[in-house]
Amino acid sequence: MSLERVIEALIGLGLSGVDAEVYVYLAKKEPQTALDLARALNITKQKMYTSLKNLQTKGLVTKEQTLFFALHFEEALGILIKTKKKQAQSMHENKEELLASWKTKE
Repeated sequence: MSLERVIEALIGLGLSGVDAEVYVYLAKKEPQTALDLARALNITKQKMYTSLKNLQTKGLVTKEQTLFFALHFEEALGILIKTKKKQAQSMHENKEELLASWKTKE
């Protein structure tokens, strides 16, 4: 699987394009500082810090002092799939309520 396909899959599992690129780069080249990542990916520092924060919140990236580390791809994939399944289950459980809300708007 090419890295482009991996990035597309990560986007499909809920990451933004920037977050997916940052995660993949970090997973391949870790550890890195935020500044090194921003330079390597040609992303502004502000976007990089936002992306790293997003990835940390999802549990895909950790920080030790000034260095960022990516969770192993298999584990990250598992987390993202589990999150997506929970979202789908929640939508399924709320389906009738959503349909009722839709019908009352007509």
